[in-house]
Amino acid sequence: MNIKDLIQFSMQSFKNRKSRVFFTVAGVAIGIAVIVFLISLGYGLQNTILSRITTEEALLSLDVFSPDSASVPLTQDSLQRIGDVENIESISPKATTLAQISHNNLTSEAVVNLVKQDYFNFAGIKTDIGSIFDKGGNQIVVTETIASLLNISKEDLLDKTIEMSIFFEVQDFTSENNTLVSRTLEDSFTVVGILQDSEVSNEIYLHIDDVDSSYIQRFESIKVKVNSQENLEVVRSDLADSGFLVSALSDLAEQANKVFSIIQIVLAIFGIFSLFVAAIGLVNTMTISLLERTNEIGIMRAIGASKGDIQKLFLLEATLIGFMGGVAGVLLGIVGAKFINIILNIIARSLGGASLALFFTPLWFVIFIIISSAFVGFSSGVFPAGKASKLNTLEALRYK
Repeated sequence: MNIKDLIQFSMQSFKNRKSRVFFTVAGVAIGIAVIVFLISLGYGLQNTILSRITTEEALLSLDVFSPDSASVPLTQDSLQRIGDVENIESISPKATTLAQISHNNLTSEAVVNLVKQDYFNFAGIKTDIGSIFDKGGNQIVVTETIASLLNISKEDLLDKTIEMSIFFEVQDFTSENNTLVSRTLEDSFTVVGILQDSEVSNEIYLHIDDVDSSYIQRFESIKVKVNSQENLEVVRSDLADSGFLVSALSDLAEQANKVFSIIQIVLAIFGIFSLFVAAIGLVNTMTISLLERTNEIGIMRAIGASKGDIQKLFLLEATLIGFMGGVAGVLLGIVGAKFINIILNIIARSLGGASLALFFTPLWFVIFIIISSAFVGFSSGVFPAGKASKLNTLEALRYK
């Protein structure tokens, strides 16, 4: 019996037992849908969180600190030493100081970070609304907290001009003891972007070139971008050997991926239980089908079908049921995930939050789960197929 005949016999059997096949496929589909839903949730949360804490460029960046910032601060000489390390593509220093801001007769304190434009990409920092500043334009990017301190919404603060006094402690090398003297930069700055979040809530970012370089004698940290992922650890080791403390955002991303891998495994285990129940139902269906078709099997054997043909027929039917359940389950899981995501986003927007993609289903997982469901169907049909192939022809013909 060739494969075409086997498929025709299977389709005829499905037509004769529509209700039973439908509910068996539905049982497998529900099990698969639960797995797809849970795993998609795991991947969705992973992508959402990682996209918020890092970018592709951020994964190639390293944070460089001084081992003792009080006695051995990061200076222009430090930038030169770091620049001499091989495989570094670019360097972006960060200097931090305090400032006083005012708008509409309201005054508040703030932390000012003096950085370059590429610092945002290296740090994985994104704006919620607006954009990153341009060089030399007296433009600033602020956190949402700044808007709250000035009693204005972030939407209204965008493109507004605020007054700012920036305070610097500068070492006077002309004095006998190189004493520190205070310098103040007072100017108007335009808000061009509002940040999504920040470690320090009342932060303002200003382009470092908008400030006289003589005011910036030390840096809080320096970000370096490595030219490739392969050289990341090499550069990290070279910088450490040069006496710097080095950390990488990729370490955080790696730890997050490990945590989410564990979460996905736990979610998959819950889903597998439901699939296991569906598999038991499939075995039960195929066993009942065997009893109902005993006489039919006897006739097939009498007209020339071999034991192998009978076994293949039952295995094919079980595999097709598993395959159909897998396809239906994937569709059901994806549609269900999208529906839940729409509902959650409607609720989030009504509460003033941002829309999120909480579910993500990789294509490779869709293919894998469909193949796996077909294999589960095949495995569930092994026992009934074995019993069917071993039936005695004469006893099967007499069976009623």
